[in-house]
Amino acid sequence: MEPLRIDPERLWHSLMEMARIGATPAGGCNRLTLTDADKAARDLFVAWAREAGCAVSVDAAGNIFARRAGSADDSEPVLTGSHLDTQPTGGKFDGAYGVLAGLEVVRTLNDHGVATPRPLEVAMWTNEEGSRFQPSCLGSRAFVGDTPLADVLAAADTRGIMLGDELERIGYDGDQPCRPRPVHAYLEAHIEQGPILEREGKPIGAVTGVQGKQALSVRVDGMNAHAGTTPMEVRRDPLVAAARMVTEIDRLARAARPDALGTVGMFAVEPGSINVINQNVAFSVDLRCPDDATLLALAESVRAAITAVASEQGLAVHVEDISVNGAVAFDERIVSTVERAAESLGYACRRIISGAGHDARSLAAICPAGMIFIPCDGGLSHNEAENISPEQAAAGADVLLQSLLSLTAQT
Repeated sequence: MEPLRIDPERLWHSLMEMARIGATPAGGCNRLTLTDADKAARDLFVAWAREAGCAVSVDAAGNIFARRAGSADDSEPVLTGSHLDTQPTGGKFDGAYGVLAGLEVVRTLNDHGVATPRPLEVAMWTNEEGSRFQPSCLGSRAFVGDTPLADVLAAADTRGIMLGDELERIGYDGDQPCRPRPVHAYLEAHIEQGPILEREGKPIGAVTGVQGKQALSVRVDGMNAHAGTTPMEVRRDPLVAAARMVTEIDRLARAARPDALGTVGMFAVEPGSINVINQNVAFSVDLRCPDDATLLALAESVRAAITAVASEQGLAVHVEDISVNGAVAFDERIVSTVERAAESLGYACRRIISGAGHDARSLAAICPAGMIFIPCDGGLSHNEAENISPEQAAAGADVLLQSLLSLTAQT
């Protein structure tokens, strides 16, 4: 008998409808966490989930759960899902694909009258991207008990607006507790956000884990002064020092290759006037590596280099940890389940580690967890040109369907 498959046209239509919310002129999406666009995306997902017969609940961190009952409904549920928030210049598929692929699985099971023994829940996690509120994955961190709910609600954006206040404003300050609860397994579908699957011609990636990450914030303090009257030899210019620090970060990350990565993604100067030497400079540092020892050594080297440059320039510098996450290995049974599902459908599959952080890394703390990757054009993501094909979307959702059928049938 042919294995059950999702409706590819319906999935693609859902992806394109969701992409209209926060659509940008360059073809991407801007749905920053808890903005009006994020609310509209949440509202649409909730409406679709209820139409599919799901019971929808929202917890105190704004995480949404769409539950399809199981025949043994008191057993631990299987969760799938991802996020709907995006980067300021994000793409259509990062996060949204995992949420809507999960919803499509529910719709397909309904179409064919398939009852699963365990209940199935499609989760939408709050603030996965971390572009408005830091650190990333705050909703799933609170859900597993990694970050206290009070700290999540008190997280503030660059304007000082707190996450909890925005949840209340858009009506997603849920009445369900946000705390660990029994979960049988978690499986998240996502675009790879890298070039490996496309380069090797593999439509499916069985993700073995997520590499470690350390994020730092740096502020360099100098002295603002007139650009036309202050001699070069007496200047205390934090921007010159910060430029040297960025160069050092790049050099150290390259030296720690092949697996280490270093990025300065946010950079702000004060006062930022054309004829004024700046008073201070602030920037972020993102360090990643699948090996925790290498990541720790790289972070220590980066801190030492930043301190040395500041000392040479006679400037004060402040370095703080934003987040520290060790590498996470996903459950071997979940990885094997994905591989078997891909094989049963005739899709070539390879094991792959995730370079990006995802909510699945949070869930791995409380249950067996894993991920399914599909290729994206050129490996491009966090970019408005991010793209996948309808066929790629369907392949990943088919593998998700077969994997979830297996996981929900487990005793």
